[in-house]
Amino acid sequence: MDAFFASVEQRDDPELRGKPVLVGGSPRSRGVVAAASYEARTFGCRSAMPMRTAVRLCPHAEIVKPRFSRYHEVSSQIMSIFRDVSPLVEPLSMDEAFIDVSHRVSEGATPAELGQWIRERVRRDTQLTVSCGVATSKSVAKIASDRDKPDGLTIVPPGREAEFLAPLPISDLWGVGPKTADRLHSAGIETIGDLAEQPMPWLLDRFGSRGEWFWQLARGLDDRGVSVERETKSISSETTFAEDIGSESRLAAVVSEQANSVAGRLKEHGFWARTVQIKLRLSDFTTFTRQRTLSAPTSDATTIEQTAQSLLREQVSPMRRFRLVGVGVSGLEQRPVAAQLSLFDQSGQPSVEPPQSAARRERQRAVDEAVRELNEKYGGDIVHFGADSHSAEEPP
Repeated sequence: MDAFFASVEQRDDPELRGKPVLVGGSPRSRGVVAAASYEARTFGCRSAMPMRTAVRLCPHAEIVKPRFSRYHEVSSQIMSIFRDVSPLVEPLSMDEAFIDVSHRVSEGATPAELGQWIRERVRRDTQLTVSCGVATSKSVAKIASDRDKPDGLTIVPPGREAEFLAPLPISDLWGVGPKTADRLHSAGIETIGDLAEQPMPWLLDRFGSRGEWFWQLARGLDDRGVSVERETKSISSETTFAEDIGSESRLAAVVSEQANSVAGRLKEHGFWARTVQIKLRLSDFTTFTRQRTLSAPTSDATTIEQTAQSLLREQVSPMRRFRLVGVGVSGLEQRPVAAQLSLFDQSGQPSVEPPQSAARRERQRAVDEAVRELNEKYGGDIVHFGADSHSAEEPP
């Protein structure tokens, strides 16, 4: 999809159309750009850029807070269109997927026809644009999809993969990040074609087993199939603060909101989690995680929050200030038809809750669900528990 988050916002709000739009966090709170509209990109703005930097480049840009529930909704609609072309769809993210259409080609459809059909159907049904790359392998198709944005269609004929890749910058190659690109540039390798010409021993010596992988991709050799099943392994929420925080109460308030957000997403996707984790980044950028495995899987917001708060308390000290905090869950499994109530609490100790606690837990689940639905409908943390309230001076 083309500038997906920003395009959805422009579609949903006519006043944003034709204007530079930046979707992301506030420039006052170390926010980053999640998506930049094409109008904003002409000023040098791009995703993953600090919002402060983007605003300096484009002071008149419209900053929009992300609406992830809305993006998930539109993404589901788009993936459904892709599956009308072929059942073999491998989502990479909300706005990108591989589609294996080999059986359609064998039946007589041409790649150009299939790519054009996808673009026209997405435009008709969603009023959004998509750029398609068509090739014999996943890596080449991915690169091709970026060559003619927005609303582009790039076809790489069989046997022409290496020719297509050769003049492109080395940073376009799958798996070559900024640090790897710098190492290659220092060795005089600027294009994918330059890399393809290097002898295998040279690459193995510098990059180990990755060297052979780079060598193959640079020649357009990639035999990975489209994987239809993609298992969700974790769900998380994290916040980077405008100023480093040492106050346990302020950190706890943020952890509470994050835990409730994570629990809501668990329920939304029908998962229970067995492990709760917190992620912390100190003022010197030291980053670490702490986790605890529960005695039974859960999607209960209170259980997740209490576990996360316990992990947080173990790490807070008068000498520590935190730049980032996050809550996540892993060990996901599909929601069981009926959950067995435990005689023990999550610490493994015998439960001393009175008999009416089961009813109380049920009421709490109803409250958690209502809070999740309201926050999803109206955005952000418009509703949260009173005990967790914090002042307007704290991060939104």
